[in-house]
Amino acid sequence: MESVAGKRVLITGAAMGLGRLYAERAVAEGATDVIVWDINEAAMSETVADLEAAGGRVHSYIVDVSDRDAITAAAEQVLAEVGAPHILINNAGVVSGNAYFWECDPVKDVEFTMSINALAPMHITRAFLPGMIATGQDCRVVTMASAAGLTSNPRLAAYCASKWAAVGFSDSVRLELEQAGHHQVKVTTVCPYYIKTGMFEGAKSALLLPLLEPEDVARDVWKAMLKGHAMLVLPKTVLLNEIVKGVLPTPLRDFLAGKVFGVHKTMEDFTGRR
Repeated sequence: MESVAGKRVLITGAAMGLGRLYAERAVAEGATDVIVWDINEAAMSETVADLEAAGGRVHSYIVDVSDRDAITAAAEQVLAEVGAPHILINNAGVVSGNAYFWECDPVKDVEFTMSINALAPMHITRAFLPGMIATGQDCRVVTMASAAGLTSNPRLAAYCASKWAAVGFSDSVRLELEQAGHHQVKVTTVCPYYIKTGMFEGAKSALLLPLLEPEDVARDVWKAMLKGHAMLVLPKTVLLNEIVKGVLPTPLRDFLAGKVFGVHKTMEDFTGRR
């Protein structure tokens, strides 16, 4: 796929941050319809106005993706009003941190995080994938997971769990589509380190792991999505942990991550976005 020109693009968490950057790229490339989901009505209104001023044909839906019934209702509305998207970007996400797991609220922290980061991409993809397959055209599914879906980290237990689930789900669907012969639908799983969007306010960089600029991430994800790459890890140094998993004993790996690279201290000053 060379661009999203002539395609329908649906982005969750589109009112700000990376989601807005993806929507702007879709408009700039000539997508026929840009479908934006978010729960933040005020931010959504501003984003839609800017996208329409840039020439986009925008369809906005206020959706609480932690609610499966809300996802189902919104998906049915999109399919009836616009049609199945050709590009689906599961971007909506939350993070709670700076607390040990036993200090976390089991509902507000744990279940809420799992519902948005792990279950929502599954429910949303399930709602749209049959229609995407039925188009017979080149389609893309992008799931924004995290480097935390590959690497354990203190004070991020629920977040890591949700992103490990997102990685496993997304890459398994990629294999299922290939096995079923639907080669026109490509799945990209994205695993970035902390991004400077405000959601990770207060999180720190680590050795060889700089905080990422949103514009750089959006650019790299867009390229990977168009090319149908299976996985994008940012920065590539995150893969060092994947290499040592199969080589070094766990105590030594923990020592390197925690004491040498400083990964285990990165959430100590985390505040996040309200």
